[in-house]
Amino acid sequence: MDVVAACRAFVAVSAHGSFTIGAAAARIPQSVASRRIATLEQHLGARLFDRSSRAVTLTAFGRDVLPSARRLVDFADTLEHNAEQARLRPLRLAVPAICPPRRLARLVTEARTDGLQLDLVPADPAERADLVHGLEVRAALLAVAPDGSRWQVPLGLAGSSDGSTGDAADPIFLAALRPGRFRRDRAGNRIWIQPEDDVPHVRDRMVRLAQSVGLAPAQVRIATGLVAALADVYGGDSGDLLLCSASQARDLGLRWHPIGEQVFARGYDIAAGLAEDARRLHDLPDAVVRTCLGAPPDEQR
Repeated sequence: MDVVAACRAFVAVSAHGSFTIGAAAARIPQSVASRRIATLEQHLGARLFDRSSRAVTLTAFGRDVLPSARRLVDFADTLEHNAEQARLRPLRLAVPAICPPRRLARLVTEARTDGLQLDLVPADPAERADLVHGLEVRAALLAVAPDGSRWQVPLGLAGSSDGSTGDAADPIFLAALRPGRFRRDRAGNRIWIQPEDDVPHVRDRMVRLAQSVGLAPAQVRIATGLVAALADVYGGDSGDLLLCSASQARDLGLRWHPIGEQVFARGYDIAAGLAEDARRLHDLPDAVVRTCLGAPPDEQR
């Protein structure tokens, strides 16, 4: 027996003193209301209404149980309302601050087609980790070591000294950036590491490589922000370079080159407080997530 449905019919009929009007108020046929109330009476072991006269009146037993029936119906209505609100509540997801807004918008649109409302929170790597661990977001795209990560984004060096944009096949060797290696005007080359790559598996490897090929310590710099790094890459004749992905370089109008000595990459994975949230995010179109992160289109899971 559906106790809530039976109590709903009971409460409606008692409120209107009529099976016909009460059933209409409950939006069910009169026969259904009568059957549900009869079943409830059988379940509770006593009659709820006195049907001896033309008017429908509550029995003493009916008056005693009516408040509980009302509370049950009210609770069921509240439960349904809260469940609907929970389904509509956006999932707060911390994403890399470098993701372009138009690509993030596409991610939100794709998620909606799967019935998932996303509330995106752009943040740098350390902040994303703090947000998910502090339960300020329900999930995050965390920066992790590339080995075993769900998404990998190859990194290279990008600059604007040649006045052209796009990807370049020729790699840049850090050894060629040593002070006075080829031309005096390249003595000031600096490699800028933006906040998204200020993580041990990228930053520390780059510093060690730079030291091993003879770069001066000041040639590898940690930028306070992407704008600050770009100001040095765009401006002047120093030939400064930004460590970034090919996709980000194109968006920024820079010429991108792979690094000759070693392969560098960002790694990303999903962290969520609930397994259900992680599952729903894993079910998002992989190509859309990769596009947001700047991963190559042909990357495999």
